[in-house]
Amino acid sequence: MDETKRNRLRKRGAAVAYGITALVSLVMGSIYLLRTSFMPYHAEAVSKGWNEVDGATQELISALMTVAGGGWLAAGVVILLLLAVPFRRDERWAVYAVPGVILLVYVPNLWATLSVLWNTPASPPWYGNLLACASAVFGFVLYPKPLRDEP
Repeated sequence: MDETKRNRLRKRGAAVAYGITALVSLVMGSIYLLRTSFMPYHAEAVSKGWNEVDGATQELISALMTVAGGGWLAAGVVILLLLAVPFRRDERWAVYAVPGVILLVYVPNLWATLSVLWNTPASPPWYGNLLACASAVFGFVLYPKPLRDEP
């Protein structure tokens, strides 16, 4: 296989890794935006059901879940837009921007879920955040520079 074909396959592999992360981000964002109570691991963390939590705390948690959901939705849309236009066109900045966006969103999420894991009785889904971070690193290692040089 010649170098050009190999690079195209590497680019496609990176795009698939990034695209899966984008789709998962859209799903997670939608789940968090549409929930009317906290997630099961939130209940484990505070050792209370949603109806046992006072109204002000429910409002605060709902607001935080809305922010998290909005962040995931925004990340998913941004990643897909970057993949659809500048990444596909091999614009150099997009090769760095896509994994950068993923890491900017998912490193803090990973840290937050690990903090809940280590400091509460809950078992949050931290591994999903780790996989998203790994997809960013994997995609970048697979395709670290564009096929064409910009003028």
